[in-house]
Amino acid sequence: MEERLQKIISRAGVASRRKAEELIAAGRVTVDGAVVREPGTKADASTARIEVDGKRIPAEERLVYFLLNKPKGCVSTVSDERGRRTVLDLLPVKNVRVYPVGRLDQNTEGLILLTNDGTLTQALLHPRFLVHKTYRAKVAGELTPEALKKLRSGIELADGMTAPAEVRVYGVTEKGLSDVEVTLHEGRNRQVRRMFEAVGCDVRALKRTRFAQLTLDGVKRGASRPLTKAEVEALYRLAEER
Repeated sequence: MEERLQKIISRAGVASRRKAEELIAAGRVTVDGAVVREPGTKADASTARIEVDGKRIPAEERLVYFLLNKPKGCVSTVSDERGRRTVLDLLPVKNVRVYPVGRLDQNTEGLILLTNDGTLTQALLHPRFLVHKTYRAKVAGELTPEALKKLRSGIELADGMTAPAEVRVYGVTEKGLSDVEVTLHEGRNRQVRRMFEAVGCDVRALKRTRFAQLTLDGVKRGASRPLTKAEVEALYRLAEER
């Protein structure tokens, strides 16, 4: 994926982004043998030959991005000392090391991203970027109007007050559980479950159905697919707009 040269140079440890811009403006940077002077110029660090003062920056590992429909019982780590199945075990490629973008607890299923793009991962996980995540929950206990008001306006947890969440109740299942959709932009540990616990309800099933603009459409439980170039670019735009 193409990125601004100053970002590539900075990530390689050659210079800060501001200093990299000065190097580019001074004509000290080349891409595939051609001198580049525009700081906004983009290049693909995994394929382009980028040199600063005639010294080549090592080519980066090819960046990959996967959307996985995580099943229940699978852990969101790269390895597990207890021998449990991890999200990496479900990917079709084994020769590229990737990491999950955030986590879903073992009993939560649904959409999770995996990539080796550290820059994008940090942007998507940083609280100031307000990346919205949507969950579908089956909840036991009475969801009173007062409980819904608390969930929607913010609720006090052990680690502080939550931000307001969008909460929609779809009805009651045959088993007497409330079918609820929750959208939030925070990423605290077990947050959705703890929010319902705080109003006297118990989450019996939980699935993340959306992350930013991405959904599980066409991806079966336990399956995955690579993100398209347009989807990756949209995630970067989301981070840059904040």
